[in-house]
Amino acid sequence: MDKKKETEQHKILVQMYHILFKHFGPQHWWPGDTPFEIAVGAILTQNTNWGNVEKAINNLKNSGSLDATILHNMPQATLASLIKPAGYFNIKAKRLKHFLSFLASHYRGVIEGMKDEDLHHLRSRLLEVNGIGPETADSILLYALDKPSFVIDAYTTRVLMRHRIISESATYHEMQELFHKNLPADVPLYNEYHALFVMTGKHYCKPKPACQGCPLEKI
Repeated sequence: MDKKKETEQHKILVQMYHILFKHFGPQHWWPGDTPFEIAVGAILTQNTNWGNVEKAINNLKNSGSLDATILHNMPQATLASLIKPAGYFNIKAKRLKHFLSFLASHYRGVIEGMKDEDLHHLRSRLLEVNGIGPETADSILLYALDKPSFVIDAYTTRVLMRHRIISESATYHEMQELFHKNLPADVPLYNEYHALFVMTGKHYCKPKPACQGCPLEKI
């Protein structure tokens, strides 16, 4: 990529961030009391909305089960019943079990033990866990472990494509590199920017777009 295009991309990404921040204000993402809770939420939120995830997490809390060791030792069927509000509960229970086994095998069940590892090495390790794809891995890295790994989700993709910042054939890696190359590796910035894309996608850049009044309408 030539320097001129990189400069243009940097300008547009910075401009979009400031416009969205001015419109929506700080988002204070991601909801969760502990890194482990955030990681569990990142797995449960696959293919569902956050309200359903909250219900599932509350079930785990109310049963005294939101603990890596307890969940690791819990029968999968019991775990599935507790996370039922999150949908696809049998599949998600299996994915959680894979993650819990990974945590137990490599970090003695303590997620904080992951924080000292190199970002790229840790990301590769997470992607080897059955049921954890790039978006989930990056959500865990950014929100649970304070690692500067930009999260690309459906909202972000939609906004970028509709503003012709990326092509429709762009891969997850290409979209992520757009942010990594043009913005400083800053956890609070990545956190805030991703949350602002989510707000834009929920309120304006919907599957059927509602462009009128969108803060990015003039870009």
